[in-house]
Amino acid sequence: MKRTHIIILVGIAAMIGGLLAYSLDFSTYDTIASARNKPGKYVHLIARLDKSQPIDYDPIKNPNFLSFFAVDSLGGQTQVIYKNSKPQDLEKSERIVMKGKMVDGKFECNDILLKCPSKYKDDKEQLQKSVKETTTY
Repeated sequence: MKRTHIIILVGIAAMIGGLLAYSLDFSTYDTIASARNKPGKYVHLIARLDKSQPIDYDPIKNPNFLSFFAVDSLGGQTQVIYKNSKPQDLEKSERIVMKGKMVDGKFECNDILLKCPSKYKDDKEQLQKSVKETTTY
């Protein structure tokens, strides 16, 4: 074998190894129950805010601490600890996508994404009106 062929094969093997190592770090969407079975492992949760429980956020006392309860689609409930400022419209959101890990029975969240379809409600109604107008011609 030529020296260039060996270098190319080693490079390909290194790329395959890197891709495998990177793919093992991907997290999936989990339920609260399955996240509890994986303490300390980074997971994504999709849940909704439990409005029957209080939201603990005091920007004067500690602007980088938020605590609330979330419920997933299967009825699992957990306390969420988010060490950052409170996301705007948290109470109005329909679903919450949270990235983090379970620690001592609580979900320590690193990142929150709010799903709020009400923001697009007016656009949807306007789109339906325009579609009706164009189909009546």
